[in-house]
Amino acid sequence: MLDTFEILTTSGVVLWSKSYAPVGAHIINSLINEVFIEEKVRPNAAAANGLSPVFKKEKYSLKWKRVKEFNLIFVAVYQSLLHLGWIDKLLDNISTIFIDLYKDQLNSARARVVEYPFDKYFEQQVGELEDNRGFVSEAALADKEDKKDLLVSSDNGGPPPPPVPGLVKAQRQAAPAMATSNERTPSQSPDSSRSSTPVASHIITAKGGPGGRVSRRARKAAHASANGSPVSDNSAQKGKTPKSGKKMRKWGADGYAEEDDGVVLDYSAPAEDSSIHVPAVEVVPQESWGSRTGKGQFVLKDLGDEVHSILENADNERAKTSASTGLVGSGFNAVGGFFRNLVGGKVLAEADLEKPLKAMEDHLLKKNVAREAAVRLCEGVERELVGKKTGSFQSIDAALRSAMESSLRKILTPTSSLDLLREINAVSSPSSKGQAPRPYVISIVGVNGVGKSTNLSKICYFLLQNNYRVLIAACDTFRSGAVEQLRVHARNLHELSTRENVGEIELYEKGYGKDAANVAKDAVSYATAKKFDVVLIDTAGRRHNDQRLMSSLEKFAKFAQPDKIFMVGEALVGTDSVMQARNFNQAFGTGRHLDGFIISKCDTVGDMVGTLVSMVHATGIPIVFLGVGQHYGDLRGLSVPWAVGLLMK
Repeated sequence: MLDTFEILTTSGVVLWSKSYAPVGAHIINSLINEVFIEEKVRPNAAAANGLSPVFKKEKYSLKWKRVKEFNLIFVAVYQSLLHLGWIDKLLDNISTIFIDLYKDQLNSARARVVEYPFDKYFEQQVGELEDNRGFVSEAALADKEDKKDLLVSSDNGGPPPPPVPGLVKAQRQAAPAMATSNERTPSQSPDSSRSSTPVASHIITAKGGPGGRVSRRARKAAHASANGSPVSDNSAQKGKTPKSGKKMRKWGADGYAEEDDGVVLDYSAPAEDSSIHVPAVEVVPQESWGSRTGKGQFVLKDLGDEVHSILENADNERAKTSASTGLVGSGFNAVGGFFRNLVGGKVLAEADLEKPLKAMEDHLLKKNVAREAAVRLCEGVERELVGKKTGSFQSIDAALRSAMESSLRKILTPTSSLDLLREINAVSSPSSKGQAPRPYVISIVGVNGVGKSTNLSKICYFLLQNNYRVLIAACDTFRSGAVEQLRVHARNLHELSTRENVGEIELYEKGYGKDAANVAKDAVSYATAKKFDVVLIDTAGRRHNDQRLMSSLEKFAKFAQPDKIFMVGEALVGTDSVMQARNFNQAFGTGRHLDGFIISKCDTVGDMVGTLVSMVHATGIPIVFLGVGQHYGDLRGLSVPWAVGLLMK
């Protein structure tokens, strides 16, 4: 686990710092004093091989990278007991990203006093590189046993409050002063969580947060005081007053209590008593999950695009520089090692590719790609390379990488437009052809527990940002609590839309036990009469291999006539995703099929994103959205380069 990371100038000014564990100031001071000032320590063998040099002090190892053009030093500190092979890559990537983002400020005379909001870029890289190397320290394992992941746990109301923005800058001017200086960038708590993608900190339910959780004893006391009855202190009266038996509540066949004693059991709604309240929903920062175009449309971010585009541009620049010498680097070391004995200029045959392609197939299976999809990819690479003559100075690794990327892009790249906003406007706006406007209908389907209602709410919030009037139809009339869940989402979204003055939302419900197809049909009719722009239909979860449950989807499609049917699939479901995708795609009758996938829980799988390839390969249906968390802003569009990059690592 990384302990601290600092970006400082050669004159000793700390421009930016990030700490995960307290590290004494003398550790980095010793590096500056012995390496850069007195030059007592010479670069070791690792530096001679192109890796970052290492300096050891007490129990710590310090790796650094110096960028002479900007007079910057990037320093990573970790415990010597750990072998973190990704630190070199982290130093390279962070130096590239930081300089690309702030090169104008660094060239100015005020570089020392400028604020550098670099946390989200750094967290993204650390999370990604840690996940890709599969490294988990002993301290992290012990920490996991003590607490749940704050970003994905559903019983704690979401992540903790964000850290205080801004970092204190310390200045080290001379070696004696550095050795005794106590100035230090404040370290964050070791318990602070971090993820591979920036996650907005906001609450979407009323369950957690300060003051949001009320004990049973407090509710009982509040109820007793409201009725004017005294509240007894059980601890004081223990052994003196006999404990009265609790009256049993009797339930009728209709699900209601036969005798109403006045006790409120539904605590999801705000109580009139001030002692029991629901915390307000926090505003979602727009820049954390999307941006507005010049025409005012709100568009989602592509996951990983910002950081990866910077690194890709830097790689291209390095590739142009190395091309003049005829040397091309290889990053696909999981498979490329099989090709290093092959000489450039050779015409490749099937026998040359047999072992490497087997290794490639195993690599894809480890990335959670279904076997039939992995075989298809390997066949595409084989067709691309067999009979191909490599250039004299072109590595076989580079040829393999290019062919592999080509096959992945062909599978993941949509063959039709995914501009959802344009399609909604075409249907819901008055037409020049005299057609009456109608609401655009989107239905969400999927197996049990994949996050249909949560992702429906994320899409709703995205549509509200574009000022649409949205009607949510509660057509899951089977699962207990499904209507109440949507009711809470609708209440929170209404509060956010009112506060931000964007869009309008309403919930259409008819309770439980009703025919879902009829409820959906009535909801569309209601939306047409009330001139809503979009109808989002939530459906009951069903097992994809249960023919009785799947057969009802055909009737549902005929009654609701949705413009789009999106299936929610889990990123962590594995190879079963192929059968799920195929069965749902065939369940809507002749001439009707799925229109897109929403892949949920992408924040839980790291670089094992093979489900994306498996589901698209099985059906030819594109991926429309990615879910990266449990909050309304945790929705992204698919970035094909991002997905290909993770699968190639």
